[in-house]
Amino acid sequence: MKPRIAIIDYGMGNLRSVQKAIERVGYDAQITQNPQVIRDATHVVVPGQGAFCDAKRCLEEHQMTGEVVRAIESGKPFLGICLGMQMLLTVSYENGVFDGMNIIPGKVIRFQGDMKIPHIGWNQLILKKTGTIFEGITEGSYAYFDHSYYASPEDSSVIGTTTNYGSEFTSMIWKDNIIATQFHPEKSQKVGLQILTNFGKMS
Repeated sequence: MKPRIAIIDYGMGNLRSVQKAIERVGYDAQITQNPQVIRDATHVVVPGQGAFCDAKRCLEEHQMTGEVVRAIESGKPFLGICLGMQMLLTVSYENGVFDGMNIIPGKVIRFQGDMKIPHIGWNQLILKKTGTIFEGITEGSYAYFDHSYYASPEDSSVIGTTTNYGSEFTSMIWKDNIIATQFHPEKSQKVGLQILTNFGKMS
């Protein structure tokens, strides 16, 4: 069955570019704030760009937090992109201390070191797992990043990929039906499109 992918619109994020990338790999994708559309979808995506506190507030103001939790708890494939990944964690230290959804225990912290911050541009993925989501992805593949903070999960077994920037950080989380990327698949050309293709194959 062809996947029906809901992209949750909570007032932030590069929604249209994510939709276009998903459509490019042959899947139907609808940007929506309609809870029924989200519940009827086979797959759910939460993109995000900007500051953690603003994204979390917007998610709550649009009454989408519960929909994210329900989608994940239902077992349907879920993809969080950038802030959509970070909001899954317990707490963020971006511009203060802000609670996340605590779906993935851990924290969101800032890069430390002499390197340029934010981390913008192409960087390599170090694969920590094997499986469906990495079909067609090779060790050292390049993806596109744009961030100053990154997720640090408590349980290392949820880490799908890491990337080196000053030190090794978590660039993808993969736990059960949850895929979450610090990089932007919709901006990562062939590698990003392959990940979106593989996401659509999950059930």
